[in-house]
Formats: sequence, C-alpha cells, structure tokens
Amino acid sequence: MSKNAAARGTPVGRRVFLGLIGVGAVGVVLGSRAQDWLERIVGPFIAKDGTGLASLLPIGRFRIYTVTGGLPSRSRATYRLRVTGLVDQPLDLGYAEVLALPATTLHRDFQCVTGWRVPDVEWKGVRLAEVLDRAGVRNEARAVRLHSFDGAYTESLTLDQARRNDVLIAYQLEGSPLSDAHGGPVRLYVAPMYGYKSLKWLDRIEVTKEVEAGYWEVRGYDVDGWVGRSNGRDDNAT
Repeated sequence: MSKNAAARGTPVGRRVFLGLIGVGAVGVVLGSRAQDWLERIVGPFIAKDGTGLASLLPIGRFRIYTVTGGLPSRSRATYRLRVTGLVDQPLDLGYAEVLALPATTLHRDFQCVTGWRVPDVEWKGVRLAEVLDRAGVRNEARAVRLHSFDGAYTESLTLDQARRNDVLIAYQLEGSPLSDAHGGPVRLYVAPMYGYKSLKWLDRIEVTKEVEAGYWEVRGYDVDGWVGRSNGRDDNAT
C-alpha cells in the first residue's frame, strides 16, 4: 500500500498508537501463544470497533490491513468458492471440496508495496490454474477478476498470470488454517507480485474477456504488481 493510500485511512491518536505498539510487543516477549491470542481475540475486537485500527495491528509476522475497517468472517462450514463468467462449467465449491483438490505447498516471501516484507512464508493451497481447468475456460477469455466477501475488494490477473505455478488459492499459512485476519477461510496468493494482488477473503473467481482494474488499481496502483528481481524475485519464472 502506498503512503498516500495509507494517509486516506482513519486517523489514529497518539495514545492508541502507543497502545498498539504495546499489544504487538506482547507477541515478541511471550511468543506464538500470545500471537495466537492476539489474532483470535484482540484483532477481531479492534476491527469491529469501527476505528480502522486493524490496518495497524501486527499479527504474527504480518501487518493486517482491510479496506472496510473490519475483519469479515465466514465459517468453513458455510464457505463457498464460486467460479463464474466465461467458463463451460460454473463451479460452486465448499471448503472441504477446495481442500480435496490437488494441493501445492510454496515457500515464498510476502512483500508489501510499502516496503515491509515477510521472508520464507509457507503457503498451502490449490493452484488457481487447477480450478480454472476444472471450470473449462472459454476461448474468448483473457483474464480473471477476483472478488472478496468483504463486499469491497477486487483484483484481476491475466490468464497467463493466473495459470502460473506460483499463484495459489490458499487455505493454510505456515501450517495452520487461514484465520479471518489473514484472509480465511480461503484467499489468493500471487507469489511474484506485491501483497495487494493477493486478495483476501476470496469467494468468487470471474473469468472475463479483459483485465478489469481492481480496488487499488483504480486508485493509482499498477495493474501488473510485479515485485521484480531487485527484491529476489524473477517475475518471469514459473
């Protein structure tokens, strides 16, 4: 996220900011159990408070950001992943059906456009290409549009980008099921691109004729968000 985009968020007072620093420090001092507690209890509480503070709360090794000021939640029992648009066979998959698809595990960094980076993250999920193949992409299709169940966020990829081996529909992060804070039950992970392309709370994949600018692209971000070789990535590798 750019500095200008961050500036458009909810202002945060000094006392609140210092409090957040203290909350984040708990995880450093007490380890993973404290971070688990932060994620399950403190993170959702702050998000529901309506202050937008979820954008500043560190969860584990990550910083959590939402464009709606809250963390949407959907149970694994009720979750559905739909594939629509220019396909031969529209799909409507439950969480267990997503997990039953051929799984892929990647160890890749997560790079935010603002500069912070989480190295060597373990992601597990199914390749986006696998799901597209099952739906049967029509000849006139050239792109996919991803929709979040937060009701606001969208992203797009070309079909060539979507079919890369390092683009996942992810459901596990570092060995654990994705939490609400990390975009669960299911999210997109686009390894060679900046984090804003890895849409959280994924619930619909729409196959389209052309790339459509997503939430951040219409606000000035690059449509092709390659991290690039300068950050240890080969944006042409598959």
